[in-house]
Amino acid sequence: MTFDFDLFVIGGGSGGVRAARIAAGEHGARVALAEESRMGGTCVIRGCVPKKLMIFASQAGLMAEEMRGYGWEGAQAGRFDWPVFRHKLDAELTRLELIYTANLEKAGVRIFHQRATIVDDHTVALADGTQKTAKHILIAVGGRPALPGIPGEELGLISDDLFLLDSLPRRVLVVGGGYIACEFATILAGLGCETVQVYRGDAVLRGFDRQVRDLATLQLSGVGIDLRLNVNPTGLEREGDRTRVTFTDNSHDDFDAVFWATGRDAYTGGLGLDKTGVHLRPNGAIQVDEWSQTSVPSIFAVGDVTDRVNLTPVAIREGHAFADTVFGGRARKVAHSNIASAVYLRPHEAASIGLTEEQACARGDVDVYATTFRPMRSMFAGSNAKIMMKLLVDPETDLVLGCHIFGPDAGEMIQLAAIPITMGATKADFDATMAVHPTAAEELVTMRQPARQHRLAVPARAATA
Repeated sequence: MTFDFDLFVIGGGSGGVRAARIAAGEHGARVALAEESRMGGTCVIRGCVPKKLMIFASQAGLMAEEMRGYGWEGAQAGRFDWPVFRHKLDAELTRLELIYTANLEKAGVRIFHQRATIVDDHTVALADGTQKTAKHILIAVGGRPALPGIPGEELGLISDDLFLLDSLPRRVLVVGGGYIACEFATILAGLGCETVQVYRGDAVLRGFDRQVRDLATLQLSGVGIDLRLNVNPTGLEREGDRTRVTFTDNSHDDFDAVFWATGRDAYTGGLGLDKTGVHLRPNGAIQVDEWSQTSVPSIFAVGDVTDRVNLTPVAIREGHAFADTVFGGRARKVAHSNIASAVYLRPHEAASIGLTEEQACARGDVDVYATTFRPMRSMFAGSNAKIMMKLLVDPETDLVLGCHIFGPDAGEMIQLAAIPITMGATKADFDATMAVHPTAAEELVTMRQPARQHRLAVPARAATA
């Protein structure tokens, strides 16, 4: 058969753009890409990038408070001007979008700025009614915010809406306890909104190390967020200009805005996958093998739509590996273990790689090297905020199984710690590394004795055998 293209990519986010650019620019494939929204996808347009810039903006109040602790009399953050910030933010996102588009065009990728759906194993239909054929189809459409499925849910906003507000709400509710909910609550509180956050569990950041979760939970309350645990909304209704929310404890409260941050779903609805033999997982995500190939040999998928590890760098690596494997003659897989991640709270971030202490204990024997201390900078200013650092070590092999940091710039530190851990570093390797003083990060190489040791109980019969 002859095809219009060697590869048709559906989705212009991080994974799709990388796959298209590498396949066309480095491997000479005839590539097309369709994106129904703005080029750059969730991370660039309505996720990582604008969120991080808003985190920076929200830190002014804490920085002013710290400066007063250092003797700067009258130091204050002043009044935050949302329209000014949003104008600059929009300009920056447009700049990045143009760069993404220019890089694709430079690589020779043909771009269709419209929605594409699948017709069959080798054909896609564009929103204008035209159809294109391709030897390979790559689905990289990402995910979309999930709604909780309760009465009045349409009265709430999703995470995408935060970057489009004409004005900031005076009083706001954030629903959820994951990293998006915690970061958004942090941002809104820091920008002067009266912020309430509710979460159905007993500590935020489910899936992270429990010690990190506890510290993050305490910090959210410490920065002025009204954090309500073990509670969930049951319904929303309009009360004049405000939204009234009823909760599982039969209480109710009124807000100017409600944000849903209750997870994300793969964006597979209406994509046309029912016309193919592509298998979906129970949660609607596309099922793929270790090569990102679906149950249909000509169709592949990368990024959040597969719900493997939903992080931008992972999608980029998957897209690159796909292009090298299919078009570059270099078979490459992506390892989905030992992936570092960070949650950008303030003043202290949470960052992690490898096993949590709970996972390590379930796996077998583990030595826990951990320390908690007040950092020099904030302690001098009068803050009681504490840093936590933890290494989990296999006592038999001395391999470092995990690293967890809660503190300022934890995201920067975990990136560097991820390199030796990915290489298979031992605790002895960390011990042999000279410390840089005075820094917070030096604690990672100066913890000499375990804070605690977990050992699996030996069955009585085995002990007497």
